[in-house]
Amino acid sequence: MIAQNPIERLVYRTLVLTWPFYAVGALYIVGPVLAWVLAGLVVLVLYLGPAVREDMQATGSIPPVIWGWLAGMFVMLVALWVGHLDWGLGTGKTIKSSIGWAKGWALLALFPLAGAILPIRRETLIRAQCVVGLWTLILAPVLLAAPYIGLPERIFTSPLKAVGGPGPEYFSVYFFTWDPASWTPRWQFYAPWSPFAALLGTIMVLFALEEKNIKWRSIGIAAGVVMIFASKSRMGLVGLVACTIGPRLLPLILRGWAWQVLAAFTASMSVLGTALATTATDAVSAFKGARADSTRVRETLQRIATERWQNDGYWFGHATVQPGSHAVEYMPIGSHHTWYGLLFVKGLVGFLAFLVPFVWQTALAMRDAAMGPRGRLPLGIMMTLTLLSFGENIEIEAYLLWPALVVLGIHARELEKPTLSTR
Repeated sequence: MIAQNPIERLVYRTLVLTWPFYAVGALYIVGPVLAWVLAGLVVLVLYLGPAVREDMQATGSIPPVIWGWLAGMFVMLVALWVGHLDWGLGTGKTIKSSIGWAKGWALLALFPLAGAILPIRRETLIRAQCVVGLWTLILAPVLLAAPYIGLPERIFTSPLKAVGGPGPEYFSVYFFTWDPASWTPRWQFYAPWSPFAALLGTIMVLFALEEKNIKWRSIGIAAGVVMIFASKSRMGLVGLVACTIGPRLLPLILRGWAWQVLAAFTASMSVLGTALATTATDAVSAFKGARADSTRVRETLQRIATERWQNDGYWFGHATVQPGSHAVEYMPIGSHHTWYGLLFVKGLVGFLAFLVPFVWQTALAMRDAAMGPRGRLPLGIMMTLTLLSFGENIEIEAYLLWPALVVLGIHARELEKPTLSTR
């Protein structure tokens, strides 16, 4: 796999160096810097047009769904400013939060924009992700053995934390972490915490399944599965099954026999429905009970966020997350859930600014996945992001999700102008 132009080489090398960047605590910086560099290149190639060397020219105009992301994330910034003004948080906090937007929410628009306009191929990102998987498999024995051979939990926290971020864990390098509920080790690999590592493992599997070389495909799948199981995340296990199988089953909706099977299944529900409903309820209870403390904290955070959104900041929210009490183990109100967090921090305006392009992108991926294999990876990515949004705040994790976001942009380009999709 040879990158065909300087832009593609930049993206490829940045991704394959994920582990070295993590080793020095630089990943949180690399993601936003790459996003804004690529955005600058987009402006440059669109402005200069034919004057740019041929292999770096824009692949076309900006697709409508990418305009949707750009508009939505700009509205998010406006909601941030209005919220700070409403709550009188001052110029200093407004500037700080705007910088946070540039390192978080903005990336959800900038990376798809880069994928849609710049000459970056899917195959390059897929291979690079599998190379990251090779790094992961090489390092996994040391990481997995660390708690049993007396190695420390955290290696160090990088001085790069001085640039500012959500917390020191974004700049820290770990062998593993201890689960406070069960006091057993969990692994987060190059993510700031374990549940996020599981969803990154799911994305790695999704990428690897599209790799044509069986050696690299096997490496990527193995690495992703290791990340999912070592993280001990319930959501990761759901993602491994649902996000890989779901997009491959979607084309069945266009098959006549599949509708006949569905009709027979629906009819059988009149007999088996009650028993299946009871089984499903028990399964959900067991799923939540697997980490009961975590489930309790998340549900309490969501309830508080909803009540305070409705009472205090319906349209533009509270502008920032706020400290939680002992009842939620001092977790910030507005964290641990993208949708409840949006309502609390940015109100209904911010919620819709993210919901509209998110649903739009998902609908495009579903339609294309139903038509053929091209849509499988984008739909798997959107399903993974959906799962992630129910347990994490997507915006503060976009710096590691960027390969998936670029693929969404590439897919938007492919839908607009298929003949340019492999440039």
